[in-house]
Amino acid sequence: MLTRRARHRRRLRTALATTALTAAALGGLLQPVSAAADDPARDPGRHLQQQLDRLVAQDDGPPGAIALLTRDGRTQVYTAGVGDIGTGRPPHPEDHMRIASIAKAFSGAVALRLVDQGRLSLDDTIGELLPDQPEAWHAVTLRQLLQHTSGLPEYSADPRFLEILTADPRHVFDPRTLLGFVADEPLRFRPGSLYEYANSDNIAVALMAEAVTGRRYEELLKELVYRPLGLRRTSLPLGYRLPEPYLHGYDVTPPARPEDISEAVGASGVWASGGIVSTPEDLGAFIRAYAGPRLLSERTREEQHAFLPGDSSEPAGPGTNAAGLALFRYTTRCGVLYGHTGNFPGYTQLAAATPDGSRSLTFSINTQTNKAVKPALLARLRTVQEDFACALLKGH
Repeated sequence: MLTRRARHRRRLRTALATTALTAAALGGLLQPVSAAADDPARDPGRHLQQQLDRLVAQDDGPPGAIALLTRDGRTQVYTAGVGDIGTGRPPHPEDHMRIASIAKAFSGAVALRLVDQGRLSLDDTIGELLPDQPEAWHAVTLRQLLQHTSGLPEYSADPRFLEILTADPRHVFDPRTLLGFVADEPLRFRPGSLYEYANSDNIAVALMAEAVTGRRYEELLKELVYRPLGLRRTSLPLGYRLPEPYLHGYDVTPPARPEDISEAVGASGVWASGGIVSTPEDLGAFIRAYAGPRLLSERTREEQHAFLPGDSSEPAGPGTNAAGLALFRYTTRCGVLYGHTGNFPGYTQLAAATPDGSRSLTFSINTQTNKAVKPALLARLRTVQEDFACALLKGH
């Protein structure tokens, strides 16, 4: 019989191998939603609350969930279950959490703002800006990296990387050397010929941004994204600690009890591809600006919106997915949203907004699901997310 420690290592290894390595007063703006009303016609939020409750009630479902629907500056907050099993505390809009691959949208924001400033070009290549990277990669462009058509080999799937991380999930990597794990590998396909979601792409994007500015990526995030958007609870740590308060993340593997893995894995091994910590509230502010017209010029947005139909984020978002430059288009039965998803041991995330940036949805659960981990849960999650997307798009 496996000891508890051995079970933990085995379960964490599975999560790591399949992950896309991926308290100001709120006043009247945040409106908690109650499911107490008996008549759905009189309470449009009742169906949404029931959907969230049912998701949490599944045997392999998350201990908790939180969704924020924001329309023209007013936010409705839906929660179910708990954000901390130990205390019974429900999820909260100011809880810190790992946003996983939504961090790729942040690296996209940094790169595209530098494009707007004329310091980067979408046609800049790895060879021009990162000449020390393998010569076989030199023709890859920034555009291809942002759209996951680069063909770069995937460092987060490298056996040596996974061996280190499995032996010590809190190992502190030098994030600027992560691509070294696959430096001896050729491109997986001719750049621009295929779509294949890869964490290596956004590591290279961050390194390009550093190369043209001479500044650390963490500083560029603050200057180009956090400060302009007023994101006060968003950061890119290298360690495993989460700021208080935080949404606890769990490994849910019935019949075992949920295991808290919020701080089981360090962030240095995912860095610009998945290491950012934020809150539901900050995440909504970011995606409204990034998906809408506030952060980028119209010319750059036109380039960003050259979507590849059918190519999905990881995990897939609601409706039919299409890949742009560090942004995905989600075509639901009720209309279109732009955004990004992410998953990490203990967390699965969605952030999306209307193209005009006036409305947003953030949807967070505190367990991991993707196409390899609990695919049935992912299918149910996408159905619920689409219902919330419809409420956002149809609501007044």
